[in-house]
Amino acid sequence: MTKAGTNISIQPCDYSCLSQRQAVGSLINAYSKDEMGGGSPLSAQEQVALTDGLSKHPTAIVLLAETDGIYAGLLVAFENFSTFTARPMLNIHDVFVLPGYRGKGIGRLLLNAIIAEAAVRKASRLTLEVRTDNLPAQHLYQSLGFEAPTPGMHYWRKYLK
Repeated sequence: MTKAGTNISIQPCDYSCLSQRQAVGSLINAYSKDEMGGGSPLSAQEQVALTDGLSKHPTAIVLLAETDGIYAGLLVAFENFSTFTARPMLNIHDVFVLPGYRGKGIGRLLLNAIIAEAAVRKASRLTLEVRTDNLPAQHLYQSLGFEAPTPGMHYWRKYLK
């Protein structure tokens, strides 16, 4: 557990704790409803399926930020393996802080916690995707040493039914 000041803690999700399971679903739902998350809410069933899936995924890392008894942020990452470095790598999939808690250092604490976890796992790198219009996130990532790859990359996807 990481503490900053006296009221923010970062902890791995304990899936045996109902309040933490619910926090993951609720926070991802809030992220999904946010403009940066696409603007569409998740159903209660989708929230449960999401939390169940993460709890069973062998490489998922879910960190929760708690402040004053409220789960105010989360980070979801997955360990992968780099064929270029022949070492583990971590991909940060989601970083989200509730709007009323932004600007308090929660995102930075979540990222510092995953950077520390990557070091423990002897990962060669951390990767993440960020929207081109999400300048606050880009500034945070840059302040922690993240940079765009050279040459530049594109994010592509294909939806499957």
